[in-house]
Amino acid sequence: MPTLQTDDGVNLHYEEAGTGTPMVFVHEYAGDHRSWEAQMRFFSRRYRCIAYAARGYTPSDVPTDPSQYSQDRATDDIAAVIMGLGLGPTHVVGLSMGGFATLHLGLRHPTLARSLVAAGVGYGAAPGKTAQFHAETDAAIARIRAEGMDRFGLTYSRGPTRLVFEEKDPRGYAEFQAQLCEHSTEGSALTMNGVQRRRPSLFDLEAQFRAMTVPTLVIAGDEDDPTLEASLYLKRTIRSSALLVMPKCGHTMNLEDPDAFNRAVLEFVTQVDCGRWTNRIPASLAGGIIAASEK
Repeated sequence: MPTLQTDDGVNLHYEEAGTGTPMVFVHEYAGDHRSWEAQMRFFSRRYRCIAYAARGYTPSDVPTDPSQYSQDRATDDIAAVIMGLGLGPTHVVGLSMGGFATLHLGLRHPTLARSLVAAGVGYGAAPGKTAQFHAETDAAIARIRAEGMDRFGLTYSRGPTRLVFEEKDPRGYAEFQAQLCEHSTEGSALTMNGVQRRRPSLFDLEAQFRAMTVPTLVIAGDEDDPTLEASLYLKRTIRSSALLVMPKCGHTMNLEDPDAFNRAVLEFVTQVDCGRWTNRIPASLAGGIIAASEK
């Protein structure tokens, strides 16, 4: 199995398909590199596609040192994949936990990013939700360690933003749930604590997002309530961004509605590659409701 090594000595497993402009996929907490199969098959017809398993997710290494798990480390691991494979500026597509890391890549390593897709981002980020998010992650960590992921995965997969997935595609949902239950108990607990619980709120990064100019597509499912407010905030804050809200869709939109997701991402990266993706018109932010700004 192909692997590459990060600067702190962690081996990351990756899979690759296709040739051309590079595209890297960064998975969510409840997923892994296998979660991107529908995207790998679709985009590898046009792009050089890489999906990798984050640290803590086998067959990548599962470090036991808690200090090796953080938002910055998750971000730097994307950079390690891009630089380790010599990709150059890359289209980076991230979901949830992977979407947070993708946004942070745009803040910390913008020269590595040709574009960013941040899907399903915002859990725990909304003002006033920090204490609730910390309480829920603390409870989840305790249950992961007590029950193991083979049992706790059955509970975690039943979160409120995932029920619409089961409703619309029971077969796909069953595969997602089975793969989640295969995850490392130690890696899952350390990732939940170091990457999820301790990451900064998106709302505390407003100044950095206002300065970011990497082309960005924010995607939210309209039944993924914890991400809606954050997605609107990102659209209003990142001047190079657009927002897509997918109807009757929960948190795992690349699995729930792969065709719609793939087509939206393809349209976005096509515009970026042909130089047609532009920043928001400043006059559109003048604050008026119907009044036009004077020239």
